[in-house]
Amino acid sequence: MSTGEGQMSNLDFFQQVALLRWLSSESPEDRALLAAATRVRVAKQLLDRLTGRPQIDAYKRDCIASVAEFVRENPRASPAALNAHVEKSVALFAARVAALESAPLF
Repeated sequence: MSTGEGQMSNLDFFQQVALLRWLSSESPEDRALLAAATRVRVAKQLLDRLTGRPQIDAYKRDCIASVAEFVRENPRASPAALNAHVEKSVALFAARVAALESAPLF
């Protein structure tokens, strides 16, 4: 998992640091640190899968991008046309989120 532009997430970075320390020393303390970092990453993945948060965030970005694109392509759109597009985009967002409830977790 990365944050874009080749950057690791904070959890990835923390786990890699813990792994490097353990590989360098093989001490019980560094092994415990690596185990803790791995437990945190697994717990985060489980929480994300249970809540669907990453997918919901992606749907939200898509909704916002759709409205922004409409405004950019239709700078003189009437308030009614803009409102209709926003309503359509929000309805699509809501339908996509609702569909997550019936999707398998894994």
